[in-house]
Amino acid sequence: MAQEIKSVEYGLEKIFEGAQDFLPLLGTDYVELYVGNAKQSAHYYKTAFGFQSLAYKGLETGSREEVSYVLQQGKIRLVLTTPLNSRNPINDHLRKHGDGVKVIALWVEDARSAFAETTKRGAKPYLEPVVEKDEFGEVVRSGIHTYGDTVHIFVERKNYKGVFLPGYVEWKSDYNPSPIGLKYIDHMVGNVGWGEMNIWVKWYEQVMGFVNFLSFDDKQIHTEYSALMSKVMANGNGRIKFPINEPAHGKKKSQIEEYLDFYEGPGCQHIAVATDDIIETVRQLKARGVEFLPPPPKAYYEDVPKRLGEHMKKMKEDLKVLEELSILVDADEEGYLLQIFTKPVQDRPTLFFEIIQRMGAKGFGAGNFKALFESIEREQMRRGTL
Repeated sequence: MAQEIKSVEYGLEKIFEGAQDFLPLLGTDYVELYVGNAKQSAHYYKTAFGFQSLAYKGLETGSREEVSYVLQQGKIRLVLTTPLNSRNPINDHLRKHGDGVKVIALWVEDARSAFAETTKRGAKPYLEPVVEKDEFGEVVRSGIHTYGDTVHIFVERKNYKGVFLPGYVEWKSDYNPSPIGLKYIDHMVGNVGWGEMNIWVKWYEQVMGFVNFLSFDDKQIHTEYSALMSKVMANGNGRIKFPINEPAHGKKKSQIEEYLDFYEGPGCQHIAVATDDIIETVRQLKARGVEFLPPPPKAYYEDVPKRLGEHMKKMKEDLKVLEELSILVDADEEGYLLQIFTKPVQDRPTLFFEIIQRMGAKGFGAGNFKALFESIEREQMRRGTL
């Protein structure tokens, strides 16, 4: 905990100033998941997570190869894509990884420049700059490969007024369950293989101008049975944060190893989504059938006042309610945060979601790591993969 405070709170702005400005990023544009059945997945994310229908591309719009449903809540856009025939290469991704994140799209002012600057610094091209047009204007997109089969797409949409992208139409639906208060993507975590974390840290530094503003080693992130290492990468304005995890040696198999085994390679482990009222958001999620990791022991909550110190006086939430909902609490010099983690949202123990509410804190809940990973290990034990 002390190291997290030191790393994050002292000199954070100076650290971000060290990020290079050749790739200005305005935010996360969308996250695209390749899934086995986009229609059913869309129903799940609407019902369980409160996403709203936004846009659609499929046979009815002239797309003969794939179908995509676009969902939105707050500033979060999810694209769920499924191939329409056996020849489509998306099938290779699904066969290997199961449902998972393929595209982390980043909103930029100039997609051509973003592509040129990153590829000349060593990025492997994925999508040459392309101009897509319809009656609502034009969008420029380009893309590069990152860890595993994951890619970054740069999206320039300043000359576009349509609902999402050219090729998509508005998706009108009579079924739109109410939102649950999700605002934006706080961070997205990537899992990479043994000894690969520093390789990708260097890649994000050199190729995208990111900075490593926070690091955890296996002495900080461990339980009796397993360990991992993590470094958090961020762009110059701090809007984009990508923690990168790799396994570390322990008595048994870590959650990162389990992910790599079942995803069959590196990929996006979880998406952290922000809310302004985590208690109400979690209550809604539970009522809609979303499953969360097992609760920490009672001693965890008994220790919260000691760990939060002066921030305990400012905490608006009832600690008993947080305990009832198994919401975790941590603090740093700037404030406190509340977080909780779902179980995997597909049958393979791979992608899951984090719900987070920041009350001034800039960290990632280092004080919760032990309780969190012990909860994950209890699930691994049930699955027989620990």
